Amino acid sequence: MEACCRILLPCKNTPFLGVHLPKSFRFSSITTNLSNFRRSTNNFHTYSPRVSGFNTNLSQSQKPNFAPNSTWGQSRIFSSTSSCNFSKRARYLVASVASSVKNLSTSVETRVNDKNFERIYVQGGLNVKPLVVEKIDLVKNVVEREDDSVEVRDFENDVRNESLNKSKNVKVGKEESEVEKEAWRLLRNAVVTYCGSPVGSVAANDPNDKVPLNYDQVFIRDFIPSAFAFLLKGEREIVRNFLLHTLQLQSWEKTVDCYSPGQGLMPASFKVRTVALDDNKVEEVLDPDFGESAIGRVAPVDSGLWWIILLRAYGKLTGDYAFQERVDVQTGIKLILNLCLSDGFDMFPSLLVTDGSCMIDRRMGIHGHPLEIQSLFYSALRCAREMLALDDGSKNLVRAINNRLSALSFHIREYYWVDLKKINEIYRYKTEEYSTEATNKFNIYPEQIPHWLMDWIPEEGGYLIGNLQPAHMDFRFFTLGNLWSVVSSLGTPKQNEAILNLIEAKWDDLIGQMPLKICFPALEAEEWRIITGSDPKNTPWSYHNGGSWPTLLWQFTLACMKMGRTDLAQKAINIAEKRLSQDRWPEYYNTRNGKFIGKQARLYQTWSVAGYLTSRMLLDNPEMASLLYWEEDYDLLEICVCALSNSSRKKCSRRLARSQILV
Repeated sequence: MEACCRILLPCKNTPFLGVHLPKSFRFSSITTNLSNFRRSTNNFHTYSPRVSGFNTNLSQSQKPNFAPNSTWGQSRIFSSTSSCNFSKRARYLVASVASSVKNLSTSVETRVNDKNFERIYVQGGLNVKPLVVEKIDLVKNVVEREDDSVEVRDFENDVRNESLNKSKNVKVGKEESEVEKEAWRLLRNAVVTYCGSPVGSVAANDPNDKVPLNYDQVFIRDFIPSAFAFLLKGEREIVRNFLLHTLQLQSWEKTVDCYSPGQGLMPASFKVRTVALDDNKVEEVLDPDFGESAIGRVAPVDSGLWWIILLRAYGKLTGDYAFQERVDVQTGIKLILNLCLSDGFDMFPSLLVTDGSCMIDRRMGIHGHPLEIQSLFYSALRCAREMLALDDGSKNLVRAINNRLSALSFHIREYYWVDLKKINEIYRYKTEEYSTEATNKFNIYPEQIPHWLMDWIPEEGGYLIGNLQPAHMDFRFFTLGNLWSVVSSLGTPKQNEAILNLIEAKWDDLIGQMPLKICFPALEAEEWRIITGSDPKNTPWSYHNGGSWPTLLWQFTLACMKMGRTDLAQKAINIAEKRLSQDRWPEYYNTRNGKFIGKQARLYQTWSVAGYLTSRMLLDNPEMASLLYWEEDYDLLEICVCALSNSSRKKCSRRLARSQILV
């Protein structure tokens, strides 16, 4: 099968698939080897890229970390001729190309060479992941088993049949309502194709919008509810394509004022563009945005975290665990983790980020350690620990994940949690304490407790604050961070229950006439002017500053289902259903109770549509929803990095805290 996609490498020193090649290296050798490879086996189908504009030097330097020195796919654009007919088995870039190059880091075990490779596939149900490793001789094309018997199996058919069997578990339920039918029509109309295959959905698809800005692009965070809707519907192709194509765009060599982001960074979005060639031909290219075009020029920290979460969900809902075992996918996971787990100057286990690095992508005073990033970070670490192939190259990484998970969960549960009792403790804090046994470890001044909080916090209920830094606690309630803390079990079982109790008690404030407030309360007056920089879009009770976002509905539904509170989810869905279609599926709502459509809200916002659909389907398929959240991991409570040190300066209070909050 001839290749139809091309990878353009215009930069002189741009590596190919993360590998620097010598000048004498000819790509004809790769294509020749791939041709021989295809002829030698009937069970594995490769994708053979054509490369133009290549000229590079060999680099022998390697960093002593988990990932290769360079990353996958650092070219300017990925392109494909529009006249190509994609085979379903040849849409992705497989690691067999990289096997022709010997300069990969030894820390990432590819286990691919010229003679044989490991074929890993899955047998069994959704909750069981038994791995059977078969080694295939590329010359003889036989499967070697311990009993010397020969068996040739069609892996793709196995996975396809297994996926079809699992899709039968999705309940058809009652007939779709008119609102659901409209939502599915809008979602399908928003689908973006690349070389004839679906790869995502645009952020908004309003036909009357003459200035779409970047809303005509595919955003990673925006596509997540769309991906869940398609997976719950039994349609996995678009999600698989999305995961692979965004993986190809990972660690782009973009610069803002001549500074390159770290390896492993995922783009915020990408756009499929059509460019003209000679002889009246055109080709499609993928053009990503890593923040260099965004308002504020902020890199998307959450994109890679959402990508890992979606990768796990894809395997859970389709049974295609072999997709996670691919070398390029494993490398992509490791690159993201390596970026997030790299050492720095920070003293906390939480992830340090700048303002605007997540769903709230404008200046809103969330720089530092915002809860949203911590909950997604915790989820991504748990996902990665499940999916990483266990080999010599990943043992240290898994150990680092376990240590970080333990420290992060303790840190968030102990220091981010507030309820009436904890607020009263802070109210009586002593300051300027110097010792390892200090109670007020972060030197929080009691005067920081806002007056609204004392009257607002209910007797039964609590939540995780928005941010924590030295001498600063952000007491605002951030909905996404709290909901995802419930979904991922970042909070304790008691805390998770208390979060939903608080939402129920403060229903008018957090739900109102349109679910759900992105944060509460809004910044107003002088506080708004100083913290947001007088942002005219983030005026009080608008957009990120206390606006209501329908897309948060699906995460609220998932959190409620985990905690056995489907009544709350159903109530919120009913409220949204009455207005979303009538209001043409806006991006967000304004005012304190979410009564008005946002002044600058885009209509026919795709993740508003997908959030509603996903919520409906989750309620109809509780057994599928149970695959998407995490239960408490009690093993993490026994892991403490303090125990690994003999230093007398380290005094861990985790045992005392565990007795207080894990009852």
